[in-house]
Amino acid sequence: MAKTVETYHVPVLLHESVDGLNIRPGGIYVDVTFGGGGHSREILSRLDTSAHLYSFDQDADAERNLGDAHHPLSPNFTFVRSNFRYLKNWMRYYGVEQIDGLLADLGVSSHHFDDETRGFSFRFDAPLDMRMNKRAGMTAADIVNNYQEEALADVFYLYGELKNARRIAATVVKARGEKPILTTREFINVVEPLFKREREKKDMAKLFQALRIEVNHEMDALKEMLRGAAELLAPGGRLSVITYHSLEDRVVKNIMKTGNTDGKTRQDFFGRIETPFRLINHKVIVPNDDEQQQNPRSRSAKLRIAEKK
Repeated sequence: MAKTVETYHVPVLLHESVDGLNIRPGGIYVDVTFGGGGHSREILSRLDTSAHLYSFDQDADAERNLGDAHHPLSPNFTFVRSNFRYLKNWMRYYGVEQIDGLLADLGVSSHHFDDETRGFSFRFDAPLDMRMNKRAGMTAADIVNNYQEEALADVFYLYGELKNARRIAATVVKARGEKPILTTREFINVVEPLFKREREKKDMAKLFQALRIEVNHEMDALKEMLRGAAELLAPGGRLSVITYHSLEDRVVKNIMKTGNTDGKTRQDFFGRIETPFRLINHKVIVPNDDEQQQNPRSRSAKLRIAEKK
């Protein structure tokens, strides 16, 4: 399905998240979730020629949003086709020791949900894939057909927060014993009877979310990226992160409040919590009514901003 930059992904909390970076025109910035390029373009519009922006995306489809090869976004822009978990490695590769700000919009691009071929959405029948990077790794079908029942239940419970995770896993294992589950429709047909009609869409979305997180190792990648960001940010540098579900939000809140992704607090001699960050917004920033109406997928977005001490 062909997508224009405008429809690939509508940037969520665009001005709030970029304002949160408190941009210095000559600074070095990183957008670890390029997607449709909306946040990157807004950051670039606020930089002068001495600045630089590095933008990450592991999905080949995102590269099409860079524009014509003869008319790059900007001479002070570098696109890094990689998972953002390797943030530190790539900054070292480019000789960058410190950055002045990092933005992350952790939402899955609208493009992924709307592309019938990628298997991210239960609205379409497609191969059960869900890989952000189509070049490597296990697919959702591999997980559904090969994980032990207990491991499947853990995925559904931890990443989908589904109370009937064990029952779902047992049903999947029984069904795949008769024939492999290879498409989204086959998977839905197996699990649909387990969901109450009034909660069916919400619970199905949670189940697909759980598989997507496991396929792409999203929680591990997020923790690694945030630890790298905490090290790379210069004093006064800002971290601006948009999350979409409680698992991500908890990890982001942990690093901003305690300096580590597990939320373990360290206290100084006077009992004060030691953290490398100062919170800019103590209350999460959410999209206003207009934005939620124009872009329904922004409804669950939460923005947190912190500054390196």
